[in-house]
Amino acid sequence: MDTELNTVSLLRSMRAALPALLAEIETLVRAESPSTDLAAVARSADVLAGVGARRLGVAPDRIVVDGRTHLRWRLGAGPDRVLLLGHHDTVWPVGTLATHPFATTGGRLRGPGCFDMKAGVVMALHAAAAAAGRGAAVTVLITGDEEIGSPSSQALVEQEAAGARAALVLEPSADGGALKTARKGAGFYRIRIAGRAAHAGLEPERGINAGVELAHQVLAVHRLGDPALGTTVTPTAVSAGTTTNTVPAAAELAVDVRVRDEAEQHRVAAALAGLRPVLDGATLEVEGGGNRPPLTAAASAGLFARAAALAAGLGLPPLTGAAVGGASDGNFTAGVGTPTLDGLGAVGGGAHADDEHVLVDALPGRTALVAALVLDVLAAAGGA
Repeated sequence: MDTELNTVSLLRSMRAALPALLAEIETLVRAESPSTDLAAVARSADVLAGVGARRLGVAPDRIVVDGRTHLRWRLGAGPDRVLLLGHHDTVWPVGTLATHPFATTGGRLRGPGCFDMKAGVVMALHAAAAAAGRGAAVTVLITGDEEIGSPSSQALVEQEAAGARAALVLEPSADGGALKTARKGAGFYRIRIAGRAAHAGLEPERGINAGVELAHQVLAVHRLGDPALGTTVTPTAVSAGTTTNTVPAAAELAVDVRVRDEAEQHRVAAALAGLRPVLDGATLEVEGGGNRPPLTAAASAGLFARAAALAAGLGLPPLTGAAVGGASDGNFTAGVGTPTLDGLGAVGGGAHADDEHVLVDALPGRTALVAALVLDVLAAAGGA
């Protein structure tokens, strides 16, 4: 295979495919799919299955777990294959199109979920079609619950990654188009506090104030962070009490944990499990745990070097990498030992925000890069 000629032809074909890319992104954006709305996610999966079948020439495997719909295409044969990974669920509720309509103006594509990550899903389909057409064995897995922590798809993601030479994650880029070469691991916890109610005016001393205990625990949790190590332990949603004249009998605290390495993940987990009440008579219970392991720079270094060389051959801007605090399903693929490169999807910005957008001009080059990377990985393994 002549690598230079292959990359040139990939870029040429993706530029010619730009109208189709845009049309398919619009189709997916218009299929609103908030993670918590199972019916909406199922409808989105139906739309995506149709788009993918037309693009790839084969219907997907439809995998429904706990009512959530995930789609998988397996293309090509051979012992070596590459996993292209994404999700079709979004954070935007049904009806958002009325206030954030799909539009392409001034070189920017807009619409709920366009950047995170329906453009990336379409890019994965086009890259897979191009690579498979050149003999590559590719798996495309698009899940339906990534935005809520992948509760039903984690095992599926890990299973597909374990058999792959590499996992290429089509999540959107970091600032300026940077690839995501490291991601923090994430953990989510809930602390439930029990006290005793009493009349706040007549006999507050007979109560055990769960709200006061909550305040102690918020401070204790906050102290577990370590900025020097990049560890954040953030008290988030809190609640206590029922009425203004009653000593709170119960309180709750949610905790968001982000860490760069597994040692910190274990340390924080042990510290949270070891929390003890301060007030006499109060009790507390800690629930939750680690949601995703860290994606370390070591897991992505080899793939990033390959991608950077291919980008230069395609005439694309020099690639940069970024370590980010947000987690993705790439954390799972790296966690099972599969080389993983994330942030290969759309270039743009505004994920989960009103200014969400995709830069149209970057779509062909970025999609060609993904296809070229699939072929390069498999060529090195002797599989393409």
